Amino acid sequence: MSDLWVALGLVLALEGTLYALAPGAMKQAIRQMLDLPDNILRGGGVAALAIGVCIVWLVRG
Repeated sequence: MSDLWVALGLVLALEGTLYALAPGAMKQAIRQMLDLPDNILRGGGVAALAIGVCIVWLVRG
């Protein structure tokens, strides 16, 4: 369970860094995402999920 909290903390730290260092670029990225069709966003989400699971599987074995 502590690994889950560590992972959540890392996600928040990375996202916070992006918003702190480049808020304008993040706003533009969000605007561009709003124009994408749902199936493209869903595909990107599934790909990110698969990559994340593979990374955890490789690291944790």
